[in-house]
Amino acid sequence: MKLPYRALLPVAAACLAFGAAPAIDPKVYLEEVKYLASPELQGRKTGTAQAEQAAAYIAGKFREFHLEPPDGKSYYQAFDFTASAHPGNNNRLTVTDGGRTANLRLAEDFALFNFSHAGRFRGPLVFAGYGITAPEFQYDDYAGLDVKGRVVLILRHAPRSHNFGAHEEFASKASNAKMHGAAAVILVNDVPHRPEGGDKLERFSIVDGPEDAGIPFVQVKEAIAAQWFAEAGKPIDAVVASIDRDGKPESFEFPRSLSVDANVDLEREVKTVHNVAGYLPGTSDEYVIIGAHYDHLGLGGEYSLAPSMTGTVHPGADDNASGTAGVIELARWYSTQPKQRRGILFLTFAGEEEGLLGSEFWASHPELPLEKAVAMVNMDMIGRVRNRKLYIGGTATGSNFRELLNGLVAHSGGLTVDYSEGPESSSSDHTSFIAKQVPSLFFFSGLHSDYHKPSDTWDKIDAPDAAKVLALVAEVTDELREEPGRPEFHRPAAPAGHGAGDPGPVSGASGYGPWFGSVPDFGEGVNGVKFADVTAGSPAAKAGLRAGDVLTEFDGKPIGNLYDFTYALRAKKPGDAVRVKVLREGKPLEATVVLAQR
Repeated sequence: MKLPYRALLPVAAACLAFGAAPAIDPKVYLEEVKYLASPELQGRKTGTAQAEQAAAYIAGKFREFHLEPPDGKSYYQAFDFTASAHPGNNNRLTVTDGGRTANLRLAEDFALFNFSHAGRFRGPLVFAGYGITAPEFQYDDYAGLDVKGRVVLILRHAPRSHNFGAHEEFASKASNAKMHGAAAVILVNDVPHRPEGGDKLERFSIVDGPEDAGIPFVQVKEAIAAQWFAEAGKPIDAVVASIDRDGKPESFEFPRSLSVDANVDLEREVKTVHNVAGYLPGTSDEYVIIGAHYDHLGLGGEYSLAPSMTGTVHPGADDNASGTAGVIELARWYSTQPKQRRGILFLTFAGEEEGLLGSEFWASHPELPLEKAVAMVNMDMIGRVRNRKLYIGGTATGSNFRELLNGLVAHSGGLTVDYSEGPESSSSDHTSFIAKQVPSLFFFSGLHSDYHKPSDTWDKIDAPDAAKVLALVAEVTDELREEPGRPEFHRPAAPAGHGAGDPGPVSGASGYGPWFGSVPDFGEGVNGVKFADVTAGSPAAKAGLRAGDVLTEFDGKPIGNLYDFTYALRAKKPGDAVRVKVLREGKPLEATVVLAQR
């Protein structure tokens, strides 16, 4: 039977704005987590049959609880998602050296990257060192090198002279080569630099990057490229040793007799995936949203923090079966309660791990009028409360949130609340609603060593404390449903997007460096970077940029995706005046943005 939660919170009932304390049974809650994180659902990666099975399970629960489809027709909201890329049948790489021609073999001599641009490329080779331009270290592999229309060959890592950080990322190297006008990139293992890594080709589809980097990007075995260096009179081990010793580039053009002719054939599969929503009406047309994402990483891949275990189920018990089970259990509870003034929209998202795709789609295509949403309450990773500490983000977005929470937390079964707005507080689906000016709260129990690993399993969930979190969410929801007024939206003082509100989770930003002030829209199908929002008072806002604009050029450099924007911004410093180009409702617009300190 269900355990009445008032037994755990003896004073909670006196603090509820309406009705009895919610009877959240930790055992039933844990069974929901256990199923969602089961081997049967294979980690619920968006675009897989197992994720759709999870969606059907959630919809079945909403149907069981007699919730209404928000559009009056279906619990599902469909949207398209580029699920994966895989090599096509027409991949080749031919090397011509004088009168000799060699046809390299895919997966044996060369490898493809999932973020590569597809198409043919050909031309002479230019060695561009590690492919790094880092003004902060006075280091530039492209200095004095003309690579326009040529194929650049670059080394895998970075010189030992500095910690080049994000400059080592493959996506950064792709953006840099593209901005210098290169036709394609060939990556080579710097075996003399990192002999412990050997001369291995990268596995396809496990490297972080954009959907399409806008430039072909392949890898060739070092043993093959070493012959090209030798014939140019520059042995690769000597070149690498010189760069590492002196901390200076050693870029050069290969003899014109050396050229490549290649074709990259990638097939990208577009699938229809689903958000799942159930509506419990109130006596008015206003409502509160309780949401969580139900997707995870499937068998690992590019976002796994245990990349060597790609191919193993990443069950995502805490991330985010814990939040999804919370939505289900709160829906179960509220479906048995008398009708209140405002309704509740129970909303679960696909595509969060791919970049908030589901929540962004719902916020941009709401099935209930978004202006009637009083608040959004998001639960992500609520299953492993440690030392009774709960993080609640977004409190600055609602005029009465802190006052409301302070009055309820004292009766939350011993939980202590941290209202800090750290990076994790803006890394989940509530961000999509903040961008639409919906006051939003984020309930989060904190990161742990099993995050994005196969070890995030159901048996590590603290169900009793998760039930306490759900009881607090219910109390907050009841207050929001019954109070005469509604919270006034306040723009957060700190940016509301990933990575402190500039390019996003790819930025590697931690609150330092130049501040632009945009919040990215993570939806697909845009060439450039679309702004979901522009932070009030930010450099971008002062320059007249606004939500809906699509950034296409930054300081004379073309911007095709979020990674390009990240790379271009990283090269600047606070106080720099940058000319940008955007599209606004399809029409070009230019502005000068004076970057500020974060």
